[in-house]
Amino acid sequence: MRTGIFLCSFVSLLGSVLIGQTSANRDHRAKAEIEHALRDQQEAWNRHDLEAFMSGYRNSPELTFFSGATEHDGWQAAMDRYQKTYASPGHEMGKLDFSNLRIEILGGHAAFARGAWRLTMPDGKTPHGLFTLIFRKFPAGWKIVHDHTSAAD
Repeated sequence: MRTGIFLCSFVSLLGSVLIGQTSANRDHRAKAEIEHALRDQQEAWNRHDLEAFMSGYRNSPELTFFSGATEHDGWQAAMDRYQKTYASPGHEMGKLDFSNLRIEILGGHAAFARGAWRLTMPDGKTPHGLFTLIFRKFPAGWKIVHDHTSAAD
């Protein structure tokens, strides 16, 4: 009888450990995929490829982008903002650097990332600030569904 109880307890404990390891492995993989998506965006920006940079966002009217005191709804509005601010005549994209990335998995299909951004402009100026991004996992991978970016004064 004691052997049966011990065996059941051992199997239950082993199952819990294996489930915990599977969950931890899944979270680790998701964090790596999200960081990779952010690094892809950084590289796209630095080669002045705004289309590739925007591929990190969900191409949907449901995308929200908060910057300063302004809300932009939808992928196209975010793209238009970036084009007007950074890719139109007389504007420069500069060199983008993300740092202090912290990614938290909220479930199998949701996560948020926090970090800092810095642009190094050709004239030596370095606008910078913080961001919080909400990601969702889609068949095409992890995509940003909400971006809240602030700039330092």
